[in-house]
Amino acid sequence: MATFEEVRTALDDSKNFANFTGSPYYRDAVYESFSKSEFERRHGLVREYMEREGFDCLVIGGGPSHWSACYGMGWLSGHTREWHSIATYLVFPIKDDPTLVYSMGGTHIEAVRRSVSVADVRSSRNGKFGEVISERIKELGLAKGRIGITDCDPRFHEFMPVNHWKAIQAALPEADIRFVQGLFHELWNVKSEEELAAMEEAARICDAAVEAMAKAAKPGVKEYELRAAAGHAIMNQGADFNFLIIGSTPMSNPKMVFGNPRPSSRVLKKGDIILDELAVEYKGFQAQIGTPICVGEPPSSVAEFFGEIVVPGFNRIAGSLKPGNTLEDIRRAAGFFREMGYQSRPMVLHGLGVSSEGPEVMTNKIEAEPYEFKLKPNMTLMLEPNPITPDGNFGIFLGHPYAITQDGNRRLTSYPLELTVVS
Repeated sequence: MATFEEVRTALDDSKNFANFTGSPYYRDAVYESFSKSEFERRHGLVREYMEREGFDCLVIGGGPSHWSACYGMGWLSGHTREWHSIATYLVFPIKDDPTLVYSMGGTHIEAVRRSVSVADVRSSRNGKFGEVISERIKELGLAKGRIGITDCDPRFHEFMPVNHWKAIQAALPEADIRFVQGLFHELWNVKSEEELAAMEEAARICDAAVEAMAKAAKPGVKEYELRAAAGHAIMNQGADFNFLIIGSTPMSNPKMVFGNPRPSSRVLKKGDIILDELAVEYKGFQAQIGTPICVGEPPSSVAEFFGEIVVPGFNRIAGSLKPGNTLEDIRRAAGFFREMGYQSRPMVLHGLGVSSEGPEVMTNKIEAEPYEFKLKPNMTLMLEPNPITPDGNFGIFLGHPYAITQDGNRRLTSYPLELTVVS
């Protein structure tokens, strides 16, 4: 790779522009980040795992999808906003410094070098990720070592694209290459104090996003304009969003149980209710919120449903969130809705951190790892019951993030548990 001094007068040559380092570009850029000691803590956890499992090096992936949210690659490097490639990788040896293999070159990679905690950032050379990864592993003297390749997306168990894998296979024929699934969730299942502080900031911005959306919600406004209002409030405070789910339906004749994952051009009318769920990402960690907004005074049927079913059910489940309780305690508490003659979406609660993650508590089952079945302090969870009327036509999603404390729980958002009414 050329230095900036070597190519600074010939940047119009694409070969030069794609492969320089050491420029003065973005030297005064400022990015929010975790401390050096926090990254060292994370690196130490991964190296403990590598020592225990006998790995010489890990190739750690992460991508832009909702479920990945840059996953382990972002958690270890600080590169938490990727949109150029299906996956980006961290070559993570057990003894030497890691290398981030980023999609782009030129000015893009120079900006990334300013924002991450990793000193060695290399371009994929126009998508040749497998080749660049293999070259770094050879440099480390690990071409015959035990190499682990982690999943990029833990929800759908997706690994690197096949062309990246084939290039690594071809370049490292004597390596013992193993796929590693589900490594990172256990490492961040209980949050550090810095991680919890990042989630608290994301939660504060969740509140601001709902307030901005409520302020914008007037007859004549389109659903996507509410998305724009929430997105502006989030990005205006240095955060980003993972998703903004927003939909609307008439309260007099509702036909919606959950917000629209693709907010449409539907125009708000007086008498509508807005159902939503927003996910805010700050420094690579997320908080989520969902609360109904009424355009005009709600009819008694909606007010009673919310006041007598939605909020009491939410509070009953929230009361089960304390250390020592199990996920089964939470699932049993969610039986409130059926006891009252209502139904709900299956999902009641899920883990929260880098993205939506495990454990998952549903009305009819629990999906969790053994280490997270019992609640512990500094676990972070998204409580999101979504009761639905018996006829299946109307539901209200109410969701807030919680941290488990030494003696109970703490809600991270402060938006009130009430119907927001706007004119």
